[in-house]
Parts: sequence; structure tokens; C-alpha cells
Amino acid sequence: MSDTVRSLNTSGFTPKKQIQVWSDTLTDLCGHFDIDPLEASTFEGRINYTTVSKLKLCQIEASQHRLAHTAASAALGGHPFIKILFQTYGISHFEQSGRHIELAPGDCLAYDVSCPHTIVSPALTRHEVVIVPKELLQERGFRSAKMSACKLSARTGTGRIAYNFVHAAFDEATKLSPNNAIGVADSLIDLLLLPLRDADAMFDRVGPEAMYVRAHFFIREHLRDPDLSIDQISAALGCTKRYLHMLFSDRGTTISDYIRHARLQNCRQELETQVGKSVTDVAFSWGFSSSSHFSRVFREHFGIVPSAIHKAQHGGLSPDISCE
Repeated sequence: MSDTVRSLNTSGFTPKKQIQVWSDTLTDLCGHFDIDPLEASTFEGRINYTTVSKLKLCQIEASQHRLAHTAASAALGGHPFIKILFQTYGISHFEQSGRHIELAPGDCLAYDVSCPHTIVSPALTRHEVVIVPKELLQERGFRSAKMSACKLSARTGTGRIAYNFVHAAFDEATKLSPNNAIGVADSLIDLLLLPLRDADAMFDRVGPEAMYVRAHFFIREHLRDPDLSIDQISAALGCTKRYLHMLFSDRGTTISDYIRHARLQNCRQELETQVGKSVTDVAFSWGFSSSSHFSRVFREHFGIVPSAIHKAQHGGLSPDISCE
């Protein structure tokens, strides 16, 4: 099953302890922040949070406060996340890189957590939040250097669909098997990107960025096909093979390396979560046509043979042991 839902309520703590436990919880979720209750004598906060694969889903309610990720904290690194925040109650004021954004119920805000920013909530607010590791967005063609805070509507269209899916995913998170959690997380990221692409926030409608995203989605949809090739991709996307090679080389990889990496990641996840499948079954289900080739490239990539992980799932060898 997937992760449990964890909860924190600051009621009952001293004012100083309230700030400390809230700050500690946020640090565990996505990095260090300074918390200021403003003029209030106490800080009342409640948070429920869980994980779906590599995503963190949170439901947050807090009294008036100011949250800040300072330039000093940013200089220390960390915070490698994009946060998708759905405002469900109250008003919040967001500031980052000189931009000021007001959030009301029904608004959605996507922003880079690693950049200095503040969020001021002058009264009670409620948020539903998805914390997304940047690496997952980069795999989908997102360049973090281009990210700037983007306000969207979750009242209608793709924003409403994305919010409803987030809400449902949180409610059902504890009932998901590890393998299903991976699929739900992938679908959730794709849904969250829809309103952002509609707003031209992270992607151009035309040009290399958009074509790379289309290539990425096509590869993910056909990753189990052993005949997946650049010829198939270029024909489906209506572009030349040379152009596709350029798109991937600009990102420091090749199409074949990208496909192999994606397949290996999925194979490892299945070996770690699905006890009933053999190594060969897993390899063939993700497009590998030779078990010996699969074992070789798996070891080259992870430093361990796939059979070691498979044995560990059956109570045998520890997957931390690298087999010579």
C-alpha cells in the first residue's frame, strides 16, 4: 500500500513551540522557511500530508502568518521542488522576484520553491498543495531556469480538472498499491502541466520546447513497445530525425539513452514493488528483448544486477549489495 496520511496540529503547544513544530514539518516536506505569526499571540496550524510515489500532497490550514524563504536560505541550496498551490479559503499575498500575486479561493499558483519568496496570509487560509521534485518536470521537458511564478484558475477548464484529481488522489492515497501510486503520480503531473501549458507559463506553443514535450509524452506512452525507435517518433510527430536528435542533444542526452533510462527506472520500480514477476517478465514488459542485455545495462546503470533486487523481494539478498 502507499504511504499513510500524517497530521500535525499546533493547538496545545506554547507559542514558541507552535512555530518550531510548524517550521520542522515544512522543512521535512520541502525545505527551511521562516514563520512569523504577525501580530497574533499564537499560531494555529493544521496540516495533513501524504505521498503518492515521488509526489507530496498536503492539505494545510493556518491562521494569520508570514512564510518566507530568504535569500540566505536559498544560497545554501536545497528546495529542489516546484509547488502547485490551490487556494481553497481566505486570501494570500505571494511575492517572488519583484512580482506580487494575490490568491483567492479558486486560484492556483505554480512556483519554484528554491527561489526566495514570501507568502503573507492576513487571516485564516486553507490550501491544497502538490510538491513536485524538479527532476520529474525536467523529464517532461521543463527547464527550471525558465520557471517564474504563474497564477491560474482552478475554477474551470484544465485547472478545475487538475484540482479535482489532486483532491481525489489525496483521499485515495493510502489505498494505492506502490505500482498504482506510480501511475497515479504520472497522471497527476501530466494533468497539472495542462493548465500551465495552456497559459504558456512554462512551454511555448510552438518551437523546440513544445516539440520536446510532445516527444517525451509519445515515448512514455509507447515505452513498453520493443520496436519504439526514432523513426517511429519522428513519423508520429511530423518532424525530422535530425531535429529530434538536436532536441535531446541540447539536453545532454540521446533519444536511445533517454528511452533506456526511462525503461530501466520503470523496471527497477516494478522489481522493488511487484513480488510476483520474474526479472525476465519485468524486462520484456518494458520493451527489452533480451534478458542478458537487460541485466548488463541494468548493472551498468544502477551498479547492481536486477536479480539481487528480485531476490531481496523474496526475502533473500539485500539490494544494497552490488554484485560483482
